[in-house]
Amino acid sequence: MIAIPLPFVVSLLLFLLAIILWMKPSQEGRAPSLFAALCALTTAIVGLRWTQDMAIFRMLQPVCAALVPMAAWYCFSRAHQPGRLSPLHWSGPVVVAAGSLGYPYWHVPLDLLLTMLYIGYGIALLRSSRTMASEVRLSDVEWVKYAERVAGYMLLFSACIDGALTLDFALYAGAHAMYVLAVGYTLLLPTLALAVVMVSQSTQPDEAAENVQSESGPLAQESAINILGDDEAHAIIAKLDTLMREKQAFLDPDLTLSRLSRKLTIPARQISMAVNQIHGRNLSKVLNEYRIEHAKERLLTSDESITQVYLSSGFQTKSNFNREFSRVTGQTPSAFRRQAPISEP
Repeated sequence: MIAIPLPFVVSLLLFLLAIILWMKPSQEGRAPSLFAALCALTTAIVGLRWTQDMAIFRMLQPVCAALVPMAAWYCFSRAHQPGRLSPLHWSGPVVVAAGSLGYPYWHVPLDLLLTMLYIGYGIALLRSSRTMASEVRLSDVEWVKYAERVAGYMLLFSACIDGALTLDFALYAGAHAMYVLAVGYTLLLPTLALAVVMVSQSTQPDEAAENVQSESGPLAQESAINILGDDEAHAIIAKLDTLMREKQAFLDPDLTLSRLSRKLTIPARQISMAVNQIHGRNLSKVLNEYRIEHAKERLLTSDESITQVYLSSGFQTKSNFNREFSRVTGQTPSAFRRQAPISEP
């Protein structure tokens, strides 16, 4: 019987998360707050559907369930390209809502439609995670890619829930359906909500993203080139190196691929391709190498604390700074500082 109230506990926690995110002063908490609220509502309706079995909850459950993958896709798509959802994305939830409201006069295979929606968006998120998110801070690119993959796999996991339900109804007349849904959605929706929060915290606010899109002009039209010539790639890298060394653009902790594209007047995709082609590493790691060089100089020529050094070098967290410092130098920041006496700046 412990599984029966579990959805309501999870729903309450998700609602609290939604409130906390909504109260943030910046606009970047709005999208994840609304998504967390949607997950909380869906979880609560699942619990009510299988404990009260009222017609209103049977009708609302598939509608809310259809909105979840679309909303998750929207939150992650903002990290790649600012904008609104196309009407095509609304077609799935609209058909599910019409089928739910039209029952029993219009028989629509709602379970099949929901399964297709979750699998489709799950695959789309996994494919999207293979490209660099241009609206995400470069220091957080790897985390966002991981979160996007987790979200994709969790949407695919929903197909396993549907399969378990189908098997239960076939063998046991649905005797365990309540428990399958309770446990399944308790794992699915909170994980999705946390993944969305992670990517939203690394994506610039909506207003800034819209400004980026409107100011970028021709740069918003990404090049269709799949492979850059060596001369073109080296020219892009030379321009990037000049920007980093002369203007120290790497000191901006909120630097994104989109902003870098505007500074260099080069399409974002070409920058990413050139860096991978010449350096054999992604742009995030190359950017951190510039930051580490700056941090090394500060460690040897100043008496600033390590916290002051990593913050003034463009890093936002000490764990990321220590990890990248060890990757580049093979030492910890403290060990590196001890190897030479402090001199005057």
